[in-house]
Amino acid sequence: MNERASRKVALVTGGAQGIGRAICRGLLHQGMQVICADIDMEAADETVAAYQELGDIRALSMDVADEPAVIQGIKQIINEFGRLDVLVNNAGLSSPFNDPIEDMSLDDWQRYLDVNLTGVFLVSKYAIPYLREQKGSIINIASTRAIQSERDTEAYAASKGGVLSLTHAMAISQSPDIRVNCISPGWIEVGDWQKSRARIEPIHSPSDLAQHPVGRIGKPDDVAYMVCYLATDVAGFITGQNFVIDGGMGIQMNYNDN
Repeated sequence: MNERASRKVALVTGGAQGIGRAICRGLLHQGMQVICADIDMEAADETVAAYQELGDIRALSMDVADEPAVIQGIKQIINEFGRLDVLVNNAGLSSPFNDPIEDMSLDDWQRYLDVNLTGVFLVSKYAIPYLREQKGSIINIASTRAIQSERDTEAYAASKGGVLSLTHAMAISQSPDIRVNCISPGWIEVGDWQKSRARIEPIHSPSDLAQHPVGRIGKPDDVAYMVCYLATDVAGFITGQNFVIDGGMGIQMNYNDN
């Protein structure tokens, strides 16, 4: 067996920017072959160019809400690599805010569900037969907004809450062959992890930092490190769990002084 055929293969959806980009880099550092799947191929190509010296990384055009596109993408991966060991369902709509619920259109509501929740279902559905062969791992990226809310975030919160439930359901259904876990990031600054023409330098106030007991805003690498842990056999006794990465923001009591 040649070296490439024996190395693990990881698919990262929404891998071109933000948290997904950091995940791609982290998995490359672990020696995996990485498929960076995204709908923004400009960003995906930039990510591949930036990290190709770290290992074997490929860009793949995939809309996770489009079933034929998902089927074709998984088929392309298997034809190219012959295996799939790790799936990171990271793709999602990034803005949590919608119109007030009485003004929100059904189309807007459905779009959040299609990408953030149905996308996880579709990619998992077609990847699972190959992940099972390798005793693989699925890591879903949800959000702390699944369990905490601001005003006018109903569609996003509902979709991410669905990801939490889908995670523990799949963990039972796919046991013992596939481990399925979830990560719920809090405030993660991704402005400087975008494609070059959309990149911005983050600026945060002292009050922004003070909301986090650790004293800072989260970084994409904070999430990527947990993904890399869950993707390996070291985490072989962990399945069906949700890991909150929020710098302690969710456990800190906040009072309005006004």
